[in-house]
Amino acid sequence: MISSYELFVIETKNYNGEIKGGRSDKYWSVSNRFKMYNPLMQNYGHMKALESHLDGFKTARYISMISFTMRCRFSIDPELRKIHSDEFIVYDVELSEFINRKMQRIKAELSTPVLTPEDIQLVFEKVNGINITDVKVRAEHVEKAKKNS
Repeated sequence: MISSYELFVIETKNYNGEIKGGRSDKYWSVSNRFKMYNPLMQNYGHMKALESHLDGFKTARYISMISFTMRCRFSIDPELRKIHSDEFIVYDVELSEFINRKMQRIKAELSTPVLTPEDIQLVFEKVNGINITDVKVRAEHVEKAKKNS
């Protein structure tokens, strides 16, 4: 999501059970049944890839949000649920609320927007241009990411 103050990079997860993990843990557990790659690290990779394509927008602030469905519960660092962080773990039903609260907080901190309406359009066009829309290519990308984690 692109705003005049920041870029929200949102990773969605659809797990059932208790999600356990810390900010620096390479793997998190799901109900102690299986492990998943730390979604914050996964999203960090997404943000770095995005930054490399948006090299003209170095002043933009990136906010990492991991959105889980309500089918799970969190056993995570409580700091990841606080609005002062730039890394969030939220439930899908809270996503809009957290985005709005974070935007209000950043607007209060900054005197002027970082991105103009023209910048926002350019960022949108660049992101849209690098988005993987081909189903086969997307599946290959997901498999490659699984092997590398």
